Amino acid sequence: MSAESHPACVREFRQVLLWPLRLMPVRGSEGRHAKPWQLLADMGEEASPWREVVDEFTGDSSRFHERHYNEFVTFLPYVQRFLYGEGRSREGSRAMGSPMRVFRRSDVSAVRAVLRPGDAPITLDIVHVDLYFFLDLDLVLLNVEVSARDLQLAQAQELLYRFGRGYPAGWDPEGHAQHCLYSAEWLDAAGQVLAASDANQRDLFMAHVSSHRAPRISAHWAWLLEPLVSDHSERTGPLRYRQIEYYRMPQLAFLALDDPRALSRSDFIRFGLVTGAAPPSHDDTCLPYSEEHLADFEKRFCYDRFWSSSGAAPNTRYLCSGHSLLVLGNAGSPFYVCRDRGVLAQFRHQHFLLFLIAHFQKAALLMFSDRLAEALKDLDIADAASVRRFKRTIRDSFAGFLRFTHRYWFHEVSEQAQVRALFRMCANHLGLDPLYTEVKERIGEMNQYLDADSLRRQANTVVRLTVVTIFGLIGTVTTGFLGMNLLAEADAPLGRKLGIFALVFAFTTALTIYTMVKSKRLSDFLDVLSDERATAWQKFKALGLVWRRAGG
Repeated sequence: MSAESHPACVREFRQVLLWPLRLMPVRGSEGRHAKPWQLLADMGEEASPWREVVDEFTGDSSRFHERHYNEFVTFLPYVQRFLYGEGRSREGSRAMGSPMRVFRRSDVSAVRAVLRPGDAPITLDIVHVDLYFFLDLDLVLLNVEVSARDLQLAQAQELLYRFGRGYPAGWDPEGHAQHCLYSAEWLDAAGQVLAASDANQRDLFMAHVSSHRAPRISAHWAWLLEPLVSDHSERTGPLRYRQIEYYRMPQLAFLALDDPRALSRSDFIRFGLVTGAAPPSHDDTCLPYSEEHLADFEKRFCYDRFWSSSGAAPNTRYLCSGHSLLVLGNAGSPFYVCRDRGVLAQFRHQHFLLFLIAHFQKAALLMFSDRLAEALKDLDIADAASVRRFKRTIRDSFAGFLRFTHRYWFHEVSEQAQVRALFRMCANHLGLDPLYTEVKERIGEMNQYLDADSLRRQANTVVRLTVVTIFGLIGTVTTGFLGMNLLAEADAPLGRKLGIFALVFAFTTALTIYTMVKSKRLSDFLDVLSDERATAWQKFKALGLVWRRAGG
């Protein structure tokens, strides 16, 4: 059935992918931690297609529209400072930029997608392709927004299911990649192919995993991220990334349908859980999972405040699973499809930002967890240099986590009921609060271990100094008794006095060093000596152990 004849065809389709990736640390010329966006900005046009976005809040005021104002006032003040920075408040004060930097490439105009072998290609327009960087965090979020018109319902469901995958999950007996697009091609403005997927080349992916113990990013996604390169690839480059979440990219979707009420419960479930279209052999009412599993679907995943026949945008429904956030509504409603004041404007601004915040917070927490695991993996307690690197990594992680908590961690983003409810749904499905508590406890335990280790070392130093002081006190009191001088050399020639001084200095230094070397065993001897329950023979044996060889 064609899109034109189906009562629930998708008149306007938008899909927004948001892929968090971990950036590997880069050292600057002076050994300091280099800012990844600065490295990207310093690359020439031949080396990088990415250019920093001068947004409506910092650029030409003629680009600032009402939808940008509505976006700004939606969020609470501390979220505004995160998203937009701080403006100039009085004469002479300096404006503080946002800790979030955005870069965009404009050479990609469309993507030509083939869902399955034998299917006709679908061309999606590229709205924009962005990279989001964040101050003090080695993270980057790839953002791709595509749009299309007049799609069949099954095509929209399959695009949501197959498009946003970093690499294939497997292959069928014919060697075709499963669960992802059969073919994907990035096109320029003239329709020329810039890069194509290689998901059907099974041997390439299997050999990469066998060699690197890490997945191989599909060619079209790897090309789109250039000059950023996978940390496990053979290519060289200063900006390297690693996968930090599942290979399915989090996504938002906007669907304008002729009649949203014509959708079956199965259709809503397939959209909400992004399971793809029903097989051709099944009817529209066939559920993707068991009825018991889906009994509370509407309660857990649906926001139905506007799912009614009244209001500015009637029959509007939001579906949120954490991994995805979709809004469906009536294409005949002017407010629903309005890009300046309607639901479409809210979707592309407020809803996108709350979804970005939730997934940014999750990615940051996973990044801190990865750092701790890598620090422990590289720790060799017998290697002093390894111990120092471990301590430095843990201290840096603790300081970075504090900055993240005070700059980027918040439970509420808005007082508007709809935005607040959608953000809570995203956060709950992603498990942000339990994840934050777990990472906080792990970093706290590591930091407590370092503090305890420092106190132990300080205590050992105090013990050693105490031992040296006690044994040095014996000689000091002996030679200084009544202020007597054992050698009357006050009137001796200067050379003789210097020689005696050097001899005594060398002997005293050697004796002090020897006492420090034996301070641990001397401390044990003093403990036994001060024990009133120990016999004289036990104390004598403890003295003999001072010069006993280790392991003897």
